[in-house]
Amino acid sequence: MKIREAQTEDIRQIQIVRNAVKENTLSNPDLITDGQCQEFITIRGKGWVCEIDEEIVGFSIVDLQEKNIWALFLKPENEKKGIGRQLHDIMLNWYFLQTRDTVWLSTTPGTRAESFYRKAGWTQTDKFSNNEIYFEMSYEHWIEKH
Repeated sequence: MKIREAQTEDIRQIQIVRNAVKENTLSNPDLITDGQCQEFITIRGKGWVCEIDEEIVGFSIVDLQEKNIWALFLKPENEKKGIGRQLHDIMLNWYFLQTRDTVWLSTTPGTRAESFYRKAGWTQTDKFSNNEIYFEMSYEHWIEKH
């Protein structure tokens, strides 16, 4: 297993992972374009991928402009192996080296993602009108936990 920074040539495999998930699925896979993905990993923020036998099985992307977690996804067969937590921690460590601004994310209630973020120390702050849960992580809370 290898975790490294995402590159533009990884986008095809990142899209495969994104569309393989069983929760937080996209109603239309074309909603997230390759161009958007490239912008998030090269201009707006940074991304990381986890490879096993040269296949990308998970990825994370943080957006510095909007101060949010844009994506953290694993292929279902690679869940519950600690990969998501490693991608999460690398991403937040990098984010808080760039800024001390609070970072946010949203996810669907009742999902494994909701449980994951709660266990990782995120604080629920609100619910969106579309029934998504809004979480935040402050610099101080992250440093205190790590």
